[in-house]
Amino acid sequence: MIELSKAEFAVMEALWQGHPAKANDIIGRLSDHSDWHEKTIKTLLGRLVKKQAIDFTKEGREYIYRPLISREEYTLKASRSFLSHFFNGRLTPLISGFAKSQQLSQQDIDELKQVIQDWENQKER
Repeated sequence: MIELSKAEFAVMEALWQGHPAKANDIIGRLSDHSDWHEKTIKTLLGRLVKKQAIDFTKEGREYIYRPLISREEYTLKASRSFLSHFFNGRLTPLISGFAKSQQLSQQDIDELKQVIQDWENQKER
């Protein structure tokens, strides 16, 4: 799995918002919620290319970036890695920990119930 730092993930988020994207587009998206210098963002883009998380093409003097992994694919792999590392691959201890500390909203509970119901219905088919 590709390991991303918090900063690299922020750059990926900016790219996932719309791609392919020019470096200046990504810089613009990030400038809304960070004070990173343009050079910092370009360095992060270079790191992401080396990690094979993104690819680029050069058109004239501009670099056009595109992700090589979708946000959904990355978050699923990262979630599995987190569960494996901290909870021996089990989801129940994580959720029960949140429930015991009353950090699950009613919306969270309703959505979890729906996910389980959908899974059970699909399994019965």
